[in-house]
Amino acid sequence: MTFHGTKLPGVFEIHLERNSDERGFFARSWCQKEFKDHGLNSHLVQCNVSLNSRKGTLRGIHYQAAPYAEAKVVRCTAGAIYDVVLDLRAQSPTFKQWFAAVLSAENRHMLYIPEDCAHGFLTLADQTEVFYQMSEFFYPEAARGVRWNDPAFQITWPEKVQVISERDNTYQDFEPK
Repeated sequence: MTFHGTKLPGVFEIHLERNSDERGFFARSWCQKEFKDHGLNSHLVQCNVSLNSRKGTLRGIHYQAAPYAEAKVVRCTAGAIYDVVLDLRAQSPTFKQWFAAVLSAENRHMLYIPEDCAHGFLTLADQTEVFYQMSEFFYPEAARGVRWNDPAFQITWPEKVQVISERDNTYQDFEPK
């Protein structure tokens, strides 16, 4: 794996290093030691899959509040997504800024999202599947979110949102704590 820093401190785009031959390729997609060597939280306790039937489906922008803040490793295993990470770390020099990358089954890239950053994505294809690895268990009482179109963040989405949950569409305007 190769780790590529982004404009948000602690957020990495991760590329697989493919070992190819006549059969195809083999690549490592997780290594606790490599994550630790890059100063990333390598304690993963839960994996989830999200299947999104329609292009234009938006999920997010979600995070878990302390003491259950979670780091995530996100990968698209079918289709493609425009994946957004939003820095909600009040002491960060990039507070309220965002970074986006296209993750797809074709490019096999991943994003590492540290604690106290929010995450959301827009599907770019029908039948898109997203695989998440998390450093913390899900606690409904700690689940939080910010609205995908909140003017506080000015996130630019590449396509029109076609499908979104009522909850994700009606979060209040962001007010830092």
